[in-house]
Amino acid sequence: MVATVDPNVRAAPAQERGGTGRGYAAAVGAYCLWGLSPAFWPLLEPADAVESVAHRVAWTLIGMLGVITVARRWGDLRGLPWRTWALITAGSVLIAVNWGTYIWSTTHAHVVDAALGYYATPLVSVLLAVVVLRERLRPAQWAAIGLAVAAVVVMTVGTGRLPWITLVLAVSFGLYGLVKNRVPLDPIPGLTAEGFLLGPLAIVFIVGIQIAGIGTFTGHGVGHALLLVAAGPVTALPLLLFAVGAKRLPLATLGVLQYINPTLQFLYGVLLNDEPMPPSRWVGVALVWAALALFTADALRAGRQPSVSGSRRTPLRRAPRRGPRTPTPG
Repeated sequence: MVATVDPNVRAAPAQERGGTGRGYAAAVGAYCLWGLSPAFWPLLEPADAVESVAHRVAWTLIGMLGVITVARRWGDLRGLPWRTWALITAGSVLIAVNWGTYIWSTTHAHVVDAALGYYATPLVSVLLAVVVLRERLRPAQWAAIGLAVAAVVVMTVGTGRLPWITLVLAVSFGLYGLVKNRVPLDPIPGLTAEGFLLGPLAIVFIVGIQIAGIGTFTGHGVGHALLLVAAGPVTALPLLLFAVGAKRLPLATLGVLQYINPTLQFLYGVLLNDEPMPPSRWVGVALVWAALALFTADALRAGRQPSVSGSRRTPLRRAPRRGPRTPTPG
């Protein structure tokens, strides 16, 4: 799970980045927590992925209600137009799909597929900018996308199956990022707003399966119930740490640090989960890494170049910001 940032963005003013050391600590802490999260979700068994997502949504909402109250950010949610709420609804559905797929992958020994999905998310985001926003890309960006497509082809042919987990995670989170880019909310009110839409449904679902006798919140010990409750803090804590880091570090720095997350997931899947890595999969991974290296190097190089009036290079457009609006992690 990764909060995607575009390295091709100017750094925030120095006065907004006070405490750079704290910013690094917070950002690295957030990415490490996300990268180690595959170890947490299997602990929720016998709850399946759907029930785990429901508890994640419900307890995250409860926690964020406290956070937004302490932060005095309720005003950010007042008077939002219906169009903004429609975008928040779309984002809520996309992140629910992303969370469900991710939790299923971590509980069914597909952590490597999940890691590849989050590796590929920045490339999917750039491709969506072309398809949806009609933006122009530099040759290096097209080359990076081409390498990513080649990776999918190699893994599909080599394993005999489409890497659907990788594609669902990358596309759902890429679309989620596109939607969030149009929502004028930073992570705290943004996650709270999504909770308002998903939370009641999640709570009704949890109560319903408990009444039907198929829920796991009761009947499996206090420890299991506490782990389900912990799904909320496990979701919210790294997000809040990331928000601290995003306010103190240049986005180019966050764009490089973000790869800590899928790298830890990849290592977890290979070294601890002992997931199969046939040659075709290694080739696919190498192609994805090459694509990311090319993409990141090109973005950092472009970010250092001064803007020239009338330049043929058109940077990716960004909606006006009221704070860091990077997508909520999966």
